[in-house]
Amino acid sequence: MYYLYSGLLLLTGLFSVNFIYGYQSKHIDPHFWATLKYQLLVLPLFLFINLCIGYGIKFGYKAIGNLSYVLVASKGLEILISLLIGFILLKEIPTWKTWIGLSLVLAGFAIAKIK
Repeated sequence: MYYLYSGLLLLTGLFSVNFIYGYQSKHIDPHFWATLKYQLLVLPLFLFINLCIGYGIKFGYKAIGNLSYVLVASKGLEILISLLIGFILLKEIPTWKTWIGLSLVLAGFAIAKIK
């Protein structure tokens, strides 16, 4: 059950934080005061997001028992979410170099799991 909790919390937290910054880069004027106003408006959301990510890592650690694996897996998930947000909000198409980089992260995770 900890796997499910960890995955859902990490997915929610990482998707939210990437969506907030992706939305900011696309729709918010880059001038200081507009950015400050936007950041102050979304500041309460970051409490929820930090709790989601923190408890996602905590439950992942309880499920797997090794923090390094959990952090590498969450980083891989964050990269996938970043690609998705870039595609949805910024209309960025991932190149072959992007997929090679992601496969290297996943290969590193697999190598780290080998005893």
